[in-house]
Amino acid sequence: MASEEPPSTDLITLTRHVLHDQMRLGAAATGDLTLLLTAIQVTSKFIATNVRKARLINLVGLAGETNVQGEEQKKLDVLSNDIMVNALRASGKTAVLVSEELEDVIIIEERNRGKYCVVFDPLDGSSNIDAGVNIGTIFGIYKIRPESSGTVEDVLRPGSEMVAAGYTMRVSPSLYKTINQCERRYGSSANLVLSTGSGVNGYTLDASLGEFILTHPNIQIPSRGKIYSFNEGNSMYFHAPVTAYLKSIKYPAPPKSPYSARYIGSMVADVHRTLLYGGIFGYPNDKKSKTGKLRLLYEAFPMAFLTEQAGGIATTGTKRILDIVPTHIHERCPVFLGSKDDVQDLMKFYKEVVE
Repeated sequence: MASEEPPSTDLITLTRHVLHDQMRLGAAATGDLTLLLTAIQVTSKFIATNVRKARLINLVGLAGETNVQGEEQKKLDVLSNDIMVNALRASGKTAVLVSEELEDVIIIEERNRGKYCVVFDPLDGSSNIDAGVNIGTIFGIYKIRPESSGTVEDVLRPGSEMVAAGYTMRVSPSLYKTINQCERRYGSSANLVLSTGSGVNGYTLDASLGEFILTHPNIQIPSRGKIYSFNEGNSMYFHAPVTAYLKSIKYPAPPKSPYSARYIGSMVADVHRTLLYGGIFGYPNDKKSKTGKLRLLYEAFPMAFLTEQAGGIATTGTKRILDIVPTHIHERCPVFLGSKDDVQDLMKFYKEVVE
């Protein structure tokens, strides 16, 4: 009988890791971002707890309302949004909040105002809640502009100006194969993936400790993958460059092998797999959704930030996502992100293929 490796006694928690990064900055660090990230991880634990027992406490099903996107809100949508807003306001470190679920920007009252702006999708993939499919929270953080007291203009800036971005994901234990010894030890429960501009790290929630533990240090996307993740139910609406690209990876010339298709329908889950295994995730604009489906501020920007920090590329097909200057908080854009070689292949089709 093979002996198992004993558990590590030197656990690197998210809090410890963020504090270590703060110490590296020395006197330049104020600790405000550290406290804000601490507030975000607490909301992640709270939301994960409610997702885990949603059916037991009647949190599945519709809330009877629609959000600003015209989408029917689930009960967990509403709860997750309230958790995020209340925790971020109470942190005392935020000035501006933008949520997918709210039509207008939230300007924090002066007594609780800090110097950061948080844009977030409180529960990405919520249409899958009742089916038990992976869901999560996506967030991006800006620092307010010099001399600003916090206005909507502080978030209508390129994604390249974000100081941090990340997502949390409630993971189905059967979805992914175990990735390394750390994940075998902690199991698949809730994951948090974070970048503060110096690489990407992944953490797994140890429910017995109530702590996110570093399990995926320095995530790097492989330069080429074998998986593509597109909603091919919309393929009749795709523009010619996308159709041609998909044909090239599904019917490649010998001796190349075709790519495998994997599409979950929750951005956090599809991007998480792409970060770990490589390949390409795409949600293009098309003849039906002319500006794309995904929201720029709180979906495309944070995921593009993480992708680039992990060594990949994120593009609309014709330009870098992080260079776009938003004109309104719920703006949409096409998204392609993933392995450098795969995304560059797609971009060639945008240059060469004409409608």
